[in-house]
Amino acid sequence: MKIIAIANQKGGVGKTTTAVNMGACLAERGVRVIVLDVDPQANATSAVGLIPSEHESIYHTLVNGGDVRRLILNTKYQNLRLIPSDMDLAGCEIELARGDDHLVRLRHLIQPMKQYDLADYMLMDCPPSLGVLMTSALAAADELVVPLQCEYFGLEGLAKIVQVHDFIKNSGANPDVVLEGIVMTMADSRTNLSQLVINDVRRVFPEVTYQTIIPRNIKLGEAPSYGQSIIDYAPTSSGATAYRNLAEEFLHRHSPPNQ
Repeated sequence: MKIIAIANQKGGVGKTTTAVNMGACLAERGVRVIVLDVDPQANATSAVGLIPSEHESIYHTLVNGGDVRRLILNTKYQNLRLIPSDMDLAGCEIELARGDDHLVRLRHLIQPMKQYDLADYMLMDCPPSLGVLMTSALAAADELVVPLQCEYFGLEGLAKIVQVHDFIKNSGANPDVVLEGIVMTMADSRTNLSQLVINDVRRVFPEVTYQTIIPRNIKLGEAPSYGQSIIDYAPTSSGATAYRNLAEEFLHRHSPPNQ
């Protein structure tokens, strides 16, 4: 199981949309996926049709220790499972910060899960902040995927998340974490700005920027309110097509699961 953190400290850039929809598109192709919702807002949890308050999050296990496997829930999608979040997880920011091992606590919980062959990929939906939860997720991940909105301020946010990645890597908390990819989101083909931002990112990060571009699409915004992925809610929409292409490109970049 490869652990992928989907992170950007800027909010509203498509982290949850990417975690849920790429996960669903991978699952559609027969790939086993666990989405770990590390955001106290629990949007990934509700986006797959589950009610956050009805299920235990990773909060108590993260604070007190224990087996994360018991928290894994089935969803209505074959091959897609979820470890949910809830508002209690917001308390981790304070409680974890008190411990000397706060950066590696999550890593110590989920890395051992690899030995049980529970999934091919775990996608972690991270909160929009530079706090303990997000940095802990980077310390636990094998790879980092950064969704980046096609706007000028997105470029500033990219510089910050890359700095955090480098800090985690160089601090010794997770020296093996790799910046796997940058996914351009909310692109508006009617404006020059989107293309300018895409060109700038590809110039600076030519090897990791995905060729697939996620368009600004109203169906992507509507789907979570129905507890559905985009491939269920609007399977022929431009958003569904884009996320299916992203999943295909993601798999093309990686070795076959379990090999």
